[in-house]
Amino acid sequence: MSGTFVGMPAFPKAAREAVGDTTLRANLRHATHTIRDKRARAVIELDDWAALREAGKRIKDETLRHLDTHLLRLEESVTAAGGTVHWAADAAEANRIVTDLVKTTGETEVVKVKSMATQEIGLNEHLEAEGIRAYETDLAELIVQLGEDRPSHILVPAIHRNRGEIRDIFREKMGGWGRPAPEGLSDAPAELAEAARLHLREKFLRAEVGISGANFMVAETGTLVVVESEGNGRMCLTLPETLISVVGIEKVVPTWRDLEVFLQTLPRSSTAERMNPYTSMWTGTTDDDGPSAFHLVLLDNGRTDALADEVGRQALRCIRCSACLNVCPVYERAGGHAYGSVYPGPIGAILTPQLRGTASEVDASLPYASSLCGACYEVCPVAIDIPEVLVHLREKVAGEGGKGHRLEKAAIKASTWVLDHPGVLGAGERLASATRRLHPKKLPSPGARQWTESRDLPELPAEPFRDWWKKNRT
Repeated sequence: MSGTFVGMPAFPKAAREAVGDTTLRANLRHATHTIRDKRARAVIELDDWAALREAGKRIKDETLRHLDTHLLRLEESVTAAGGTVHWAADAAEANRIVTDLVKTTGETEVVKVKSMATQEIGLNEHLEAEGIRAYETDLAELIVQLGEDRPSHILVPAIHRNRGEIRDIFREKMGGWGRPAPEGLSDAPAELAEAARLHLREKFLRAEVGISGANFMVAETGTLVVVESEGNGRMCLTLPETLISVVGIEKVVPTWRDLEVFLQTLPRSSTAERMNPYTSMWTGTTDDDGPSAFHLVLLDNGRTDALADEVGRQALRCIRCSACLNVCPVYERAGGHAYGSVYPGPIGAILTPQLRGTASEVDASLPYASSLCGACYEVCPVAIDIPEVLVHLREKVAGEGGKGHRLEKAAIKASTWVLDHPGVLGAGERLASATRRLHPKKLPSPGARQWTESRDLPELPAEPFRDWWKKNRT
């Protein structure tokens, strides 16, 4: 996985700073509650939602169990339809493949459909270093790019921005990337959308290379599917002469019949719509329509490692709907940037440490970025048991050691010895009660201090319970 976000502080520190930003918290609260409420209304319309959820889970699990077979079938289908398939083991290989393909065309600009896979590998930064400028065409991604920012939500990458902030970004930065914002631009949604439309239309009409991801890949026919709400994806997928799609290997589904399930659950769980306004599908190339060259880059980048984990592999079911983010009390207060990854929220807390490993401080902290309340599992359209995976990953992180975990083990060992010796325990309780007026409100040691930063130590009684029992119950 790309190291674009590595170097950030661990989640507790980043979240503490984010919680102090009142504007950010207000933006997040308004947006997540709005999306959450709309989703609930959309889901309740379907009497068979539970059955669809179970079907999606089973399809994904069965596909992952035979992933090698389905990927080879996908390659055969894409090749037979006139496309070319490339296999990328990691981010570096994927970036090299895409860069070489763009250079072969002689172009120095590309237009992009919103793609978390390309963000994961840091493709835009790599292209920039090779003299190729990538233009994001999704409205929220455009806001993030112009603002020199990072995405903070799976579905709505600019969820942390309000309308006034977006207006200022358009006014100040849009001209440096192409057509400037209109004079006197206000923060009215219609005006902001029109400014983006005019700015992007120039990019669409002159682009010769498009880069996309995909929501699904159908092995049966070699068909790729992108669902979106603005129409920018349709423009990027049909107008350029060359189309390059970078897709994680877990996005494959065996048949069209399997796709039917997800085209019902994804829109309702993400945008709270019965179906997406734009569902684009393409299969290879044709002589009379669309790109004349199609390249599919199948990205591993840690996914086979996650597949080998019998508990953790369920994270690969994810269809990127973002429902778990919108109900998560931790995400609502901390925002997406605190997770230090392109995959924020509950799903990011279990996916990123598996794709990227837990060697860095931020990655090792992500499994702890949760209250384990289970709301994320309840809304997941493919029934990923996120709390179960979080606990599983916490166990792995603790097993790898580290200063904090060594201190915890030492404390548990010492406590076990004391509890095995009632006389020592009783003497300790009496000493603690006798000196209770001298006890600090916060624990002094660095490891223990984190626990008491947001809570006071409980006051000890004047008399230990054991002594009270002897006096009153003998």
